[in-house]
Amino acid sequence: MDKLEQQNLPVVVIGAGPVGLAAAVHLVARGIEPLVLEAGTAAGSAVHEWSHVRLFSTWSELTDPAAEKLLAPTGWVKPDPDSCPSGGEWADLYLRPLADVLGDRVRTGARVTGVSRTGRDRVVDADREAQPFVVHAAHADGREEKVFARAVVDASGTWTSPGPAGGSGLPALGERAAADRITYRVPDLKDPAVRARYAGRRTAVVGSGASAFTALAYLAELAEAEDGAGTHAVWVLRRGISGSTFGGGTADQLPARGALGLAAKAAVDDGHADAVTGFRTDAIERAGDGRLVLVAEDGRRLEPVDEVIALTGFRPDLSFLSEIRLGLDERLQAPTALAPLIDPNQHSCGTVYPHGHRELAHPEQDFYLVGMKSYGRAPTFLAMTGYEQVRSVVAAIAGDTDSADRVELTLPETGVCGGAGLFDISEADGRDDGCCGS
Repeated sequence: MDKLEQQNLPVVVIGAGPVGLAAAVHLVARGIEPLVLEAGTAAGSAVHEWSHVRLFSTWSELTDPAAEKLLAPTGWVKPDPDSCPSGGEWADLYLRPLADVLGDRVRTGARVTGVSRTGRDRVVDADREAQPFVVHAAHADGREEKVFARAVVDASGTWTSPGPAGGSGLPALGERAAADRITYRVPDLKDPAVRARYAGRRTAVVGSGASAFTALAYLAELAEAEDGAGTHAVWVLRRGISGSTFGGGTADQLPARGALGLAAKAAVDDGHADAVTGFRTDAIERAGDGRLVLVAEDGRRLEPVDEVIALTGFRPDLSFLSEIRLGLDERLQAPTALAPLIDPNQHSCGTVYPHGHRELAHPEQDFYLVGMKSYGRAPTFLAMTGYEQVRSVVAAIAGDTDSADRVELTLPETGVCGGAGLFDISEADGRDDGCCGS
C-alpha cells in the first residue's frame, strides 16, 4: 500500500468514552475520517457503569470545545456549567448525543483484541513505518473483523482493570476465592438490592483516593438512615494518617473534590468508620460464619467483616498491544516522557505540566495512548487533560506540528502538597516535602 492509499485510511480510536469521542471530533474537524471501536453496547458504557457516582468536576470542565461546536447545530444545550453531573448524566446528556452526531463512525460491540503493523510483528524492522496498522476486533455475535488504519489512538481507559486488595499489587491469598464478598467499584446504595448487601453490616474499604472517600461517605449516610442501624466501615490504609490523607479540603480548587475528603474525615470523626493504618493486606481468610478476615503482611488480623470494597486504583490493559512497540515507564506503565510529570512518588498537588503528542509518543510512530490509559497506574486524571491531549495528538497526525506543539493546560490544584507517594509517612514524622515543598 503506497503512502497516498495509507492517508485515505481512517484513524482508529479505541474506546467511545469522553476522550475517545473527543479524538474523533478533532479528527473530523481536520477532515480525517475516524473509526471509533467501542467494546460496550453504547458510547460511554464504562462511565454508565458508575452512573450513580457524582463527579467532582463541573460541566464546564467535562465537555470538549470542539465537541460543543459539533453538537450545537443539533439543538444541544450545555447543562449548567457550574454543576457537577453524575456519571449517568455525563453519559446521557453529553457522550451519547455526541456519539449520535458522529453516527456510523462509532462502532459499538466491537472489542479490540489486537493491534499491529500489517505484515510486521513486533520484531520486524524492515519497512515497518511504511505499513498501515491492522486492528483486530471481536463482536458479541462471535464475528471477527480487521480494520486497516493510518494511525491508532488508544483511549480505552483502565476501568476494566482495577487494582487488587493485596498490598503487593497482586491479589491477596484467598482474594479470588472470596470474590462473592468483594467489589472493586463504589457500590450504588440507592439500589435496594445493593443497599441490603451493606445495611447493618461491617464493611472494609481498602484504598485512600477519591473513590474510597466516596464509598466511606455513602456508608456513613447509610449508617445514619433508618435502615442503616449497625452499618459500620473499617477504612484500611496502606500508609499512615498525615495532613494530606483527606485531600485538600477547602484549599482544593475543585470544591467538590475537597468535599469528598472532608466527608471521609467526618465518617471517621462521627464514629461511622474506623481507620486502620499501615495495613497492607497479605491474605483474606474465611471465618467460620462465612465472613472475611483481612490479614496484614505484619501478621495483624482485622475483626471479621461482611463485605470488602477494594478501591486501590486501576491499571492499563496492555494485553492487546503485544505487537506494538511501546515506550513505557517501568513503574507507572505510562509513556516514558509523561511519567516524570505524573509520578505519585513525587507529586501530590495535582499540578501537571502541559503535555501533548511529544510526551505521548511511542517508538511505534503514529500510535498513541491517551486519556486515563496514558496515565498508566497514576491517579488524579481529569477529563480536561484528555481533551488537550487529543487536540495535540490529532494535530500531529494531521501534520500540523505548530498546533500540536502549542499545548496549553492549567489544572486545578488539589490543595495538597505532601508527596502523595511517600511510603508510610505520618503526621508524627513532621514531613511536608512533596513536589511543591520548599
